[in-house]
Amino acid sequence: MSFLNRDAIFTDETKQFVNPYDPLPGDIITFKLRVAKDTDCAVHLHFSDAADTSLPMIRTESDDLFDYFTAKTTAPNEAVRYFYTVTWNDQVFYYNKRGLWENLVQHYNFRLVPGLKTPDWAKGAIMYQIFVDRFYNGDPTNDVKSQEYAYLGTTPKALPWSNPIAVGDFCNFYGGDLQGVMDKLDYLKDLGVEVIYLNPIFVSPSSHKYDAQDYDYVDPHYGVILEDGGETLRFENVNNKHATKYVKRVTSKANLEASNALFAKLIEQAHAKGLKVIIDGVFNHCGSFNKWMDAAGFYKNSGEPTGAYHTEDSPYHNYFIWHGSEWPNNTAYDGWWQNSNHPKLNFEDSPELFNYILEIGKKWVSPPYNADGWRLDVAADLGRSPEMNHRFWAAFNHAVKTANPNAIILAEHYGDPSAWLNGKEWDTIMNYDAFMEPLSWFFTGVCKHSDQARHHLKGDAQAFEGAMRHHMSQMTVHVLQSAMNQLSNHDHSRFLTRTNGNTGRWQYVGAKAAEIGVNKNILMEAIVFQMTWPGAPTIYYGDEAGLAGWTDPDNRRPFPWGKEDMILTNLHKALAKMRPDYPMLRHGSVEFLWNSRDFISFGRWNDGQQIAVAINNSNRPMEVTLPVWKLGKADGQLKEIIVTGNNNFKQTGRLLDVTNGMVTIIVGALSAVVLGSM
Repeated sequence: MSFLNRDAIFTDETKQFVNPYDPLPGDIITFKLRVAKDTDCAVHLHFSDAADTSLPMIRTESDDLFDYFTAKTTAPNEAVRYFYTVTWNDQVFYYNKRGLWENLVQHYNFRLVPGLKTPDWAKGAIMYQIFVDRFYNGDPTNDVKSQEYAYLGTTPKALPWSNPIAVGDFCNFYGGDLQGVMDKLDYLKDLGVEVIYLNPIFVSPSSHKYDAQDYDYVDPHYGVILEDGGETLRFENVNNKHATKYVKRVTSKANLEASNALFAKLIEQAHAKGLKVIIDGVFNHCGSFNKWMDAAGFYKNSGEPTGAYHTEDSPYHNYFIWHGSEWPNNTAYDGWWQNSNHPKLNFEDSPELFNYILEIGKKWVSPPYNADGWRLDVAADLGRSPEMNHRFWAAFNHAVKTANPNAIILAEHYGDPSAWLNGKEWDTIMNYDAFMEPLSWFFTGVCKHSDQARHHLKGDAQAFEGAMRHHMSQMTVHVLQSAMNQLSNHDHSRFLTRTNGNTGRWQYVGAKAAEIGVNKNILMEAIVFQMTWPGAPTIYYGDEAGLAGWTDPDNRRPFPWGKEDMILTNLHKALAKMRPDYPMLRHGSVEFLWNSRDFISFGRWNDGQQIAVAINNSNRPMEVTLPVWKLGKADGQLKEIIVTGNNNFKQTGRLLDVTNGMVTIIVGALSAVVLGSM
């Protein structure tokens, strides 16, 4: 070939280009790179961390469109970075995660981590996040009673399911529970869900439960409250006059053990239906209610050791970081983000705490519970130094994987996560930087909190592609394939609200403003993207039903049972049903096809199968011709699988001709089209 088709040059870390793509040290690995057929060029593989960097690649395979160069080498013992060079007419081009360029930016080099394996079940799995109190009330007998106890200057309120979010939501309860999750397992299965992610379920006086009181037990308000609560703690408490009721209902041994048993039953039933269950681990901090701290005096004279807030002689004193010259009158302790209700745990100075949390990590993934893994809250914040942080997560990984080798460890993280993604700490992450944030800007022009609007970024395909490529480069393909790709969650505004392009928070503009001017067509475009992009598409409960809401607490509205937006629900079902027919959506390669203002398109492919996705985020129809030859599709036909737009979607099955590797389609205003090989 007398010219170099730069767009044809491609490789990545998937198993069709790196085999095995999850090698152990000492394995023989085959690396592959493709070029346009009959291109007269030389290709080399370079390990940038090694002294001898150059390995020639040989042209070994061809098809109708491409030639493939391969090289084999032995997997090293430690992680290495690598890139490729393509030499054509004495000109050298560099290929890494940035793509093909005339200069090398080492930051974007591929990364090989021998021994890094993530659970296969998580790769491309459809996950579903449940904020338990707001999902479904399956057992009214365990509901929180109004004024059952005092907490942070207020008493809990038991609210009807239809009530809007109110002031003091941390102490407002709607009655959702684990029985409610069990009652809806068939609903989740029918929706296409494969993995359930539960927000915190351990004993805590708050509705969000990110302030754990006891890591060893499921909260009975989510579990079981027996008519006869059995043995209770004996104590005198002058600070919490309602606490006798709380002790009977929450801290009685019978209720705690019955609640744990119910959780084991939930996982057993979920597993019987082919569903995995992962739980929330909040180990950076606990709650001030926790018996270790007991700032409210809840456990005073209970028979439990005295909490660290009340004496330096407490066995839990070193669980926290203290400041103050006199005890107990001038005490202060570190709180996460200076929040006194979230006392930061002191792993540096307490081996007892360190080992206890490791035991908790093992306990819940082991029989009789058998949870399928952990989502780790603010995981990068744990510890006071990077050394302690990495030491702890390596120990946690070892403990959890020893107990359950197929468990996943999935961390909440913002920023570059690569330091933890070494095969020994985290398996993967909640994918904010390489998914939620770029999608929010491109589709809505609003940030994920609805705090800022940058309307110039709405529809800016160049900025979107650049952000995605940049942030994806920080993760290996194993991490990306199981990364939690969310549009909404418990910490950020609902994506449907962001489609109105407005900024605000519930306490300033009111809940109704979150529903005004929303655009369901934009949400459907984003859902199509989510369900076809590499990673684990993760639905935040109620997104599939049309829930709106500003950032928390408004994003935690009760699920609108009986009032669901069935078009959105059925779109999720249709996309989920499509996925098993196209396994490349779990493991295949991805490449952008053609992007312009307000328009993005990309393809997925593997083993001769292709999916092409086109999204028009403008208010006018677009006729486009897509280069599906990049996906290995030279001719024949593609089937129109799903088309969204006009506040609805359809599954046409219409066949479109592919000529010389190109297919022409009309994409309606604010619409998405999914094409697939037959």
